[in-house]
Amino acid sequence: MSGETILAPLVAPLSVGVIGEISGTSVAESEDTQEGTISQEDPGDTNESLDIFINNVVSSFSVRCHLNLKKIAMEGCHVEYKRETGMLNMKIRNPLTTASIWSSGKITVTGARSEIDAKVAARKFARILQKFGFNVRFSNFRIVNVLGTCSLPFTVKIVEFSGKYRENASYEPELHPGVTYKLKSLKATLKIFSTGSITVTAPSVNNVKEAIDHVIPLVAEFKAGEGDISRKILLKEARLLKEKKIRPRTIVCYPDDFDSDDEFDSDDELSDEFSYDDDSDDF
Repeated sequence: MSGETILAPLVAPLSVGVIGEISGTSVAESEDTQEGTISQEDPGDTNESLDIFINNVVSSFSVRCHLNLKKIAMEGCHVEYKRETGMLNMKIRNPLTTASIWSSGKITVTGARSEIDAKVAARKFARILQKFGFNVRFSNFRIVNVLGTCSLPFTVKIVEFSGKYRENASYEPELHPGVTYKLKSLKATLKIFSTGSITVTAPSVNNVKEAIDHVIPLVAEFKAGEGDISRKILLKEARLLKEKKIRPRTIVCYPDDFDSDDEFDSDDELSDEFSYDDDSDDF
């Protein structure tokens, strides 16, 4: 998977990094750590890299005008109009994202692999709508939800883990094969499996990374041996994860869920050409 890796120190012997597809560049590697390899600084001291993969970034924005969904469906391409729900889905290829559009001008974008791609995709959808003749003004952009995953190099005793951290962790094997661990301070929810797989949903990429940084030292205390976990449980979890039957819910913001007060400028009108400036928040 291509993207950018940001490596940061973690509890020894693991170091953590974030991988997301940003502008299609190759994975950046640190001087001492590489993905999937072990580097030795001192004899007997090893540092293994742990990468966090950003799988989905959900964002939302408003164009501050009424949209004729039927016109967009008749004249646009790569669109799907759901008349019964009053919503239209539109897709673009670069970045590969899907927009859920309401006639009120509220739009939700899913499928981006980074926060930068999410805003680029949002601006492109706004430009497409502008070409239909609507008085589009790009405003109230925000990141709603980020989905990240990582895999630990060891198995975990999730029953003992959930028993020690009952305040934040819950384990219901009849409903879900993993432990649900919630961090209220980061607004993050983690799904921890005995195979070592961890799924995180949080409001931003930084929150995902901080949640992983927080939980790994706790999970490391319950590292399982070869015979500590039933092979049947491991095979069941691996099969469910492979078939993607266990997927965090994608947050879709309906019009009533949008806040008018946002940190972005509400009068951010589209320019004639798209450009990206490292020192500016606008595209």
